[in-house]
This record gives sequence, C-alpha cells and structure tokens, in this order.
Amino acid sequence: MNAGELGRYLHTHIPLSAAMRVEVLEASRERVRLSAPLAPNINHRGTVFGGSAAALATLAAWALLHLRLSAEGFAGRIVIRRSHMDFEKPIAGAFEARAEAPDEPRWRRFRATLARGRPARIEMRAVLTFGGAKVGAFTGEFVALPGLGDDGG
Repeated sequence: MNAGELGRYLHTHIPLSAAMRVEVLEASRERVRLSAPLAPNINHRGTVFGGSAAALATLAAWALLHLRLSAEGFAGRIVIRRSHMDFEKPIAGAFEARAEAPDEPRWRRFRATLARGRPARIEMRAVLTFGGAKVGAFTGEFVALPGLGDDGG
C-alpha cells in the first residue's frame, strides 16, 4: 500500500481523518508520516486542539501497524488498548506525526503470537513535529485480533 492508497483507506474507514484533512506523506513498512493543517484542528487559542494532535499521532502508529500486517496477509482487527500522549509545546500551524517500525525482536514475538492464532499486543510510538521540531510524543499499546475481519480500526 502506497501513500495515496493509505490516505484513501484512512479517509474511507476512519472518517475523522478526512475531517482533520490528514495527508499521508510517507507510507512504508518502516515508517508512516502524516500531516494535518491547523484550520480544521484549531482550538480557542489559535493552536492545534490536543485531541487532534493525539488523533494524528494515534493514526500514524495505527496506520504503520495496519500497513505491516496487511502486507503479511493478516486478516483481523487492530484495536488500541491504551495510550499516552505527552504535549511538549503548542502547535501553531500545520503539524506532522511520524511512526517508526518497532525493533525486529519485538515484531517477531508479536507475529509469533498471531501465528498461533492468539491476540497479540505491541507497543507503537509516534512523534509529533511542528516546523521541524518535536512538540509531542505518543505511546500506545495495540492489540491485533486474528480472524475477526478488518474493520478499519
């Protein structure tokens, strides 16, 4: 799945991404980068609403996991179990979220659990940036549920 295909998938299956005007800048097995403009994500202070920032970071992490599992033929659901968001600075314009692939040993353990037909948990991370500087960090635990069909989230 390339950046365009991932963008269409997100807008179709996760309508919030369309409302936020999320754009996929990069989509690979190693990294997903998303961006969103200020206007549809603005708060009463003229900066990005915290919920929008957290949503973009969550989407980046989820999308990377979805991309990797889809490429391996996984047919199931991916859900978020818990998340934590650190907001370091206000965001006064278009912003990005970047999720990087987990290290190979963690990925292999996660896939081995799925291969046994069991739900598997994995921690995913994303970094928020504005103007090239880090402004926030997301950590989330996602669960892949085999055999339930992909529901987009």
